[in-house]
Amino acid sequence: MASYLDAKAHHGRWLLRMEDVDEARTAAGAAESILADISALGMQWDGEVMLQSQRGVAYEAAFDCLGRLAYPCGCTRREIVDSRICVAADGAAVYPGTCRSGLPVGKPARAYRMRVPDPGHIDELIIFDDRWLGRMQQHLAIEVGDFVLKRADGFWAYQLAVVVDDAEQGVTHVVRGADLLDSTARQIYLQRQLLLATPLYLHVPVITNADGEKLSKQNGAQAIDMTQPLQALNKAAWFLGLDIGHVENIAAFWPLAIAAWANLEATRPGDATID
Repeated sequence: MASYLDAKAHHGRWLLRMEDVDEARTAAGAAESILADISALGMQWDGEVMLQSQRGVAYEAAFDCLGRLAYPCGCTRREIVDSRICVAADGAAVYPGTCRSGLPVGKPARAYRMRVPDPGHIDELIIFDDRWLGRMQQHLAIEVGDFVLKRADGFWAYQLAVVVDDAEQGVTHVVRGADLLDSTARQIYLQRQLLLATPLYLHVPVITNADGEKLSKQNGAQAIDMTQPLQALNKAAWFLGLDIGHVENIAAFWPLAIAAWANLEATRPGDATID
């Protein structure tokens, strides 16, 4: 919803992408269900829907362009956790660089990783201005480590896929949940290595449960009640801090919500830093 409002408030195009790169976990009919729900909520995307499951050739080409920055890694998730030097902001173990200088003898390649600059290198610190949160920064070597480009199961990693797709679609503004904030520095680093433009980023708060976990189907969150789409829209607007008053139908909701989003933008951003 936030991305739709932002696109319309700036007279832009709202692009839709199905991030179904992990085909093994994509349920049959999921894409059609998502499109139907979006339409029922009164949102209309611009252009064709991009399917990541059909973009393998483009990801392979970008991977090849990275050259020696990409390298094979034979470590299992357990080995990384057991040898971790610190923990990233999202709770993941920072990769210790075990395979950076080559695979240990007898260890086959599982995944492929992106080599990040050493601590203290001028390119190691990524700084960007988030349109909601303000000035952000992240030390790649210390807080992330060399990150995965191609997973052990053969699927392309989110970080590479989204960078390639943003460039292909000509994305200038990215609006997404704050749960993806920690990925942004990695994506900016990839954009720079691939000589791609960096969009403007805006990360909105996400709804969490009592344990601070983002509400999702993984932790048992209920799906949106599509029998009452206007009620769902009003709840989302309230969560985003939009004052739109009482509306009778979806057609009346969107012009008011877009205007409220534009007004809210004048109060942003605040200053915040990832330390």
